[in-house]
Amino acid sequence: MLKQVPRTSGSNCYLLNSISPESQKMCLRFDQTTRRPPYRRSRILARRQLLSKIQQEIEAKETCDWLRAAGFPQYAHLYEDSQFPIDIAAVKTDHDFLDKDLVEPLCRRLNTLNKCASMKLDVNFQRKKSEDSDEEDLCAISNKWTFQRTSRRWSRVDDIDTLLHRSARAVGEVTTGVHLASAALTGSTGDLLDLEKDELFPHLDDILQHVNGLQEVVDHWSKNVLPDMPNNDLSVGKSTSLPFQSTTQITLDFEGNSVSDGRTTPSDMDRDGASLNESEATGVRDRRDSGVGASLTRPSRRLRWNSFQISHSMSQSIASLQISNQSAVQLNLLQKFSLLRLTAIMEKYSMSNKHGWTWSVPKFMKRMKVPDYKDKNVFGVPLIVHVQRTGQPLPQSIQQALRYLRSNCLDQVGLFRKSGVKSRIQALRQMNESSPENVRYEDQSAYDVADMVKQFFRDLPEPLLTSKLGETFLHIYQYVPQEQRLQAVQAAIMLMSDENREALQTLLCFLSDVNSVEENQMTPMNLAVCLAPSLFHLNIVKKESSPRVIQKKYATGKPDQKDLSENLAATQGLAHMIMECNKLFEVPHDMVAQSRNSYVEAEIHSPTLEELGKQIDEEGGTYQMYIESLLQNLQKEAKEKFKGWITCPSIESTELTYKKVGDGNPLRLWKVSVEVEAPPSVVLNRVLRERHLWDEDFLQWKIIETLDKQTEIYQYVLNSMAPHPVRDFVVLRTWRTDLPKGMCMLVAVSVEHEEAPLMGSVRAIVMDCQYLIEPCGSGKSRLTHICRIDLKGHSPEWYNKGFGHLCAAEVARIRNSFQPLIAEGPETKI
Repeated sequence: MLKQVPRTSGSNCYLLNSISPESQKMCLRFDQTTRRPPYRRSRILARRQLLSKIQQEIEAKETCDWLRAAGFPQYAHLYEDSQFPIDIAAVKTDHDFLDKDLVEPLCRRLNTLNKCASMKLDVNFQRKKSEDSDEEDLCAISNKWTFQRTSRRWSRVDDIDTLLHRSARAVGEVTTGVHLASAALTGSTGDLLDLEKDELFPHLDDILQHVNGLQEVVDHWSKNVLPDMPNNDLSVGKSTSLPFQSTTQITLDFEGNSVSDGRTTPSDMDRDGASLNESEATGVRDRRDSGVGASLTRPSRRLRWNSFQISHSMSQSIASLQISNQSAVQLNLLQKFSLLRLTAIMEKYSMSNKHGWTWSVPKFMKRMKVPDYKDKNVFGVPLIVHVQRTGQPLPQSIQQALRYLRSNCLDQVGLFRKSGVKSRIQALRQMNESSPENVRYEDQSAYDVADMVKQFFRDLPEPLLTSKLGETFLHIYQYVPQEQRLQAVQAAIMLMSDENREALQTLLCFLSDVNSVEENQMTPMNLAVCLAPSLFHLNIVKKESSPRVIQKKYATGKPDQKDLSENLAATQGLAHMIMECNKLFEVPHDMVAQSRNSYVEAEIHSPTLEELGKQIDEEGGTYQMYIESLLQNLQKEAKEKFKGWITCPSIESTELTYKKVGDGNPLRLWKVSVEVEAPPSVVLNRVLRERHLWDEDFLQWKIIETLDKQTEIYQYVLNSMAPHPVRDFVVLRTWRTDLPKGMCMLVAVSVEHEEAPLMGSVRAIVMDCQYLIEPCGSGKSRLTHICRIDLKGHSPEWYNKGFGHLCAAEVARIRNSFQPLIAEGPETKI
């Protein structure tokens, strides 16, 4: 208790000379509070309570956002449904496959929500609903929870099993009652009794209604929760065969995204592989520097197909744990484990995260209006725009510069350290902007080209290490112990956007090649000193900074301690990444082991011809029946004018739309339409046999087997940006030219074939690829391309942002390959 002493004359203060400084502050604060009027004290108290409540609500919202991003959406749903507090011990049991260090961040956040629930805070967060907002809610890393698509709620698998058991038992009891009722109605003699007597069986209607209700409940679970369980084991009455579906939907069930084709440029490490058998059915092309990876895929169906079947063997998945080999579903799962791991590490060691670790994008980034960048080709253009334009995150001219430096200039002393000539660098920039497809670096100074590459990364609208994770990378090299930095950086790289991660991998591999040549005297640390400011955007005044902040920051004329610490961390971090570039883009084995069967279930593989037929009929189905169903569905969609598709902005006068399939895989189905100056049969032949005329990434092809005059097994390889692997496709494709009104069709789907070994480094999966070519006027056609592909190595977010644009670019190239004839000479009058 504070002891009040007499006041001095002429002063309103207490005698504080004999009290410690801390006690003096408490006394002054107490004095100020007691002298305030009661109404003012109540207002201050109410204001503090309101601020505390707002702070708690913000913390609860950030916690729910983290739970969704880290693979625990069920708890966010439970909190928003006011079903908290929750038992932490049960949570630990549900996630006993995780290390203790990984469970702690989860439990810490659930305790926060328990506290918020006890305060009875408002849980109706105004979540911004976007077209992808629901998808992150449908992936839980624990297989003890399942998402009910109909009710849009999460349930424990144990609870479902219990309900099913009880429902089945109730159905059995009620069925027995129905039999007894039937016996009572027929009587002992077998003659039908008078049904008009209400007192004969007064509860018959109630029993029948109860049976119908139970049957609906059981059917609901069988269709939406346990798709792989036969219906006759769950429901009463006639059962209908369900489409085949992977059990992935139980724990990894989300809807639609898109895919984009990875283009490659030739590198010194050429990986074309062995050439195909020399025959008329074989084609081989050299890897080109330019060209967009054409993406193909096929339209929406209600049929399930075996590419979503579980592969219980870990052979290919474990043998190649590179990020570039992961399916979209696998990468989505691995990103959640990576966020959980990185959160545990940073909360343990980082000094600036006392209130939890969040990954929300800064608000200023959300409010920024994204320009169209139509007036820019190379410099100052976001990497995702380059992906949408060409299929690759780095422009061809920048890739060409890296190849030129690697092939001709690695022995130059002080490469990237010595400055080039400013006027020549500016001339190179102008050449890249004006004609990026015709840039030639021969006879150019190595130092000029190297400086131009640095300026490309420095001029990016956001740092290569991303605005979202740039500070995280710095904290890793500032606070995390050296023995744990590699796994922390691996987790952070897994969370990067795909286009930034691919560009970073290309650059680090190039810098590793520079470091491997002793003559240039450029060690990893020397390279990091020269390039870290450009990659992290250090010492660059942000546009959002106020003049007062800028004046205060640079008033002394020297960097402050924070800047020095960040520069040192960036330099050490980049040097470490250059030395470990071959490990950074691998999936850690322990992460795969912790994911249990979820990682294996998320793998996607091609079906055989026999398995395709079973999608139509388990006993007598054939691949011909499967193909015919695709053709019929395409004709039906065309007849109905493709209803239900969502329109997107497109490029080069094409019409771009998409729709979500809802089959457990997050990839969207894309559709592009354009008019072509050629009749349908000519356009079909251009797509079928003349791909080399419109796809510069087309490297190799081979007809594996001809099944009939209009059906074949076809294998081809598409290029990718070095050092990323080229992609191999094996498809069953068929075409029709005898359709009504002169239409032509081509459909293709990935299959597994024993005579089609892997020619590229990664085998992509074509889930949908269809071309509909309709006549429209004299000598013209309307080409509609429907496509859905898992190219491997890309996340659903990347597919959503880029794949539709790649489809549009592909169709535009097909159209542009039919150049109209231009008559030469002066115009004449007739």
